[in-house]
Amino acid sequence: MDCDSQANATAAIGFAKDPSRRTLYHALILNEPFEKIVQKSQVDRLDVVPADKNLAGAAVELVTAENREHRLQAFLEPLQERYQFIILDCPPALDLLTLNALVAANAVLVPIQCEYLALEGVSELLDTLMRIRRTLNPRLEIEGILLTMFDERTTLSRQVATDLRSFFGSQVFQSLIPRNVRLAEAPSFGKPIIFYDLHSKGAEGYTQLAQEVIANAEKRAGAGTRGAYSGA
Repeated sequence: MDCDSQANATAAIGFAKDPSRRTLYHALILNEPFEKIVQKSQVDRLDVVPADKNLAGAAVELVTAENREHRLQAFLEPLQERYQFIILDCPPALDLLTLNALVAANAVLVPIQCEYLALEGVSELLDTLMRIRRTLNPRLEIEGILLTMFDERTTLSRQVATDLRSFFGSQVFQSLIPRNVRLAEAPSFGKPIIFYDLHSKGAEGYTQLAQEVIANAEKRAGAGTRGAYSGA
């Protein structure tokens, strides 16, 4: 589910721009049903709720809407038993779209570039998540912190990884997403990395991450939590 008006996730999965296509905007603002919005992707068993530039307007229109923080949660509720995983791709800003995703989600996956400026922002982000847990979504958990743009050849990447693991311990995924040319190229071809170059270092990193997330979900299922997983 693409919650970003830039629609990068929509394009990366292979959907070209189409002004006539219904998107998440139509669900949040016009109450369009899921069946009219969902798209089948080129990936087996992966359905997509796309985004487009209209979502930028949704962030403004939601300001005066009733239950504005819970619009996405209400849209997702009937889907919890239909899908094992629901992934919410959020914009890089704490606007009403991101807030809706955090209210709807069970857990948050936090990607962190291996740079010190990104490292400094982690504590602020986690503080924001704690506030949301106290006020709007008490079930919100941290799925994990993901190291991205990792370059094992540089001291900086290794030091940032060491600092994060030292401070956050097991909350940091063992999987690393490397700085990889094939990852950067894949979106321009409208293909996920597993279709563009399955054997690249980038694809290997995301495959390992998926395995970690699935293993965590199986542990939660074994502990008696509900099956569907919504992650921002």
